[in-house]
Amino acid sequence: MRRSLRFSISLLPLLLFCAAPASADVQLPLRKAGLWDIKVDHDGAKMPAVTIQQCTSEAVDREFTSEFAPSARQNCSKTDVRKTATGYVMDSVCTMAGATVTSHAETSGDFNSAYTVNVTSRSEGGRFGTRDSKITMAATWTGPCKEGQRPGDVVMPGGFKMNMRDLEKFKSMAPK
Repeated sequence: MRRSLRFSISLLPLLLFCAAPASADVQLPLRKAGLWDIKVDHDGAKMPAVTIQQCTSEAVDREFTSEFAPSARQNCSKTDVRKTATGYVMDSVCTMAGATVTSHAETSGDFNSAYTVNVTSRSEGGRFGTRDSKITMAATWTGPCKEGQRPGDVVMPGGFKMNMRDLEKFKSMAPK
């Protein structure tokens, strides 16, 4: 369970980056307010795909845009976002947990009913040395948030629930 929790929390920066508008001149559209099922599949990984539920609103997406932008400027030497005929392409070089992570992400979809993000990345340095990864995130809008949920709530595998607005509380649980 603890390994699954750490894995799930480690996905949050990726979710924030892919779900929120970019900090560059090109802005990704905001997602439709409500509940999103986000299936995260690590190609070639030993771990099976996981589905995360996220309750969002326009205000939460905008809030995380403004909070992500300073972090990107501080931790990333490159953050390029381009609009394409089929969606968006994002390239970044960032330093996280002592590793340099070079990522290429392609995003498509309407952000009202579904969107997909395909990310290829290479991590060098840090605790795990050099690693390549390919992650696909397929998000589907499922309707209004469930009773008792508030915008920013994320339900991780195993039922662990947290609110992204409380992310500071969970940083100590993330892999170092």
